[in-house]
Amino acid sequence: MRYPWLRLAIFAVGCLFPGWWLYEAAMNLLGPDPGKILMDRLGLGALTFLLVTLSMTPLQKITGWAGWVVIRRQLGLWAFAYIVMHMLAYLFFILGLDWGQLAVELRKRPYIIVGTLGFIGLLALAVTSNRYSQRRLGARWKRLHRSVYVILGLGLLHYLWIVRSDLREWAIYACVGALLMVLRVPVVSRVLPRVVRGRGRGG
Repeated sequence: MRYPWLRLAIFAVGCLFPGWWLYEAAMNLLGPDPGKILMDRLGLGALTFLLVTLSMTPLQKITGWAGWVVIRRQLGLWAFAYIVMHMLAYLFFILGLDWGQLAVELRKRPYIIVGTLGFIGLLALAVTSNRYSQRRLGARWKRLHRSVYVILGLGLLHYLWIVRSDLREWAIYACVGALLMVLRVPVVSRVLPRVVRGRGRGG
């Protein structure tokens, strides 16, 4: 296995935050509604891991270091793990496992439907992230995994719908996502690495 220490560090970071948040909840440090705080933090954690995952390919092209791409799958699976925990927190702490209430919530809060679509998309990517699926699907695998940008858009829309009154934090995530999409444009993807490496040699 390549870069085992880097993989171990990512695993430790992925486990650290939920563990710390649970500790804060157990110590009554999350205020009067710890379940909602946990749910919100897990959702933002999923969005953060997704953005970090999408930054791996541009970083590899700019720096030439293959390690970025090697850890990309692991980061993507952490994004999926966090979104699963986010949804479980919603089911346990917000709905109290009352499935009848779910239909009411879907009518009152359509952003839940948007979030669920994003979850389904991430589930499809997680299930097919292995080498067997890559060989089995062939060219269709790349087309499927390009849908990650659609999933990112759904996640940002879901988040926007929730924080309509305060867009400052949402704007940071949206700008990072927009930058990553721009870096996927073929012209930018080809030219930027040459420009950056040229400046590095010039320095």
